[in-house]
Order: sequence, then C-alpha cells, then structure tokens
Amino acid sequence: MQPVDIQVIGQELAIRWDDGVESFLRLEEMRRQCPCAGCQGEPDVLGNVHRGPARPLTARSFEIDRIDPVGAYGLQPVWRDGHATGIYAFDTLRRLGQPPA
Repeated sequence: MQPVDIQVIGQELAIRWDDGVESFLRLEEMRRQCPCAGCQGEPDVLGNVHRGPARPLTARSFEIDRIDPVGAYGLQPVWRDGHATGIYAFDTLRRLGQPPA
C-alpha cells in the first residue's frame, strides 16, 4: 500500500493509493491525531504514559507547509505552526481516511 498522489485540497489531505482507493483526511483531525511522543505521550517501562504540557493549537496548527516522505512507510507533515515531529505510517493514514462505520 503506497500513495501515488498526495495533495492538500482546502482543509483536507487527499491521497490516492496504488490500489485505486482515495482517502480524504481532515487536516484538523489529522493534527489532533499526531502520533509523535510530544502529542501522544511516551510510555515508561511500566506502561505509564507521560506527556509534556499541552501545546495550544491555533488555526496555523491545522495548515500544512509541506509533506516529506519517510522511507517507504510513511509521511511527515510540516505544519505551519512549526510542528514537524509526527510520522504518519501509511496504514495509519489509510485508517484515518476511511469513512466512519
């Protein structure tokens, strides 16, 4: 499962996959689901999740400057507020882009 076309269209990220499926992800939801340790926290050896202070989000937090590929497995968006540490695996993007059941 690889993206063949990626475009920001308005407030969505549109991805066309190599199997012909198209995913549309709302940028706000995508940012709120950022998988980085700063946003989601990081577990210690006992499984307790530790998070830093919540970072305030602004309108710029939901706009993408660019998207960088990460190996053959994911994408790393650079958000307009400067946040750029979240790597979204392709399977995560595919799941986030599916319509609710």
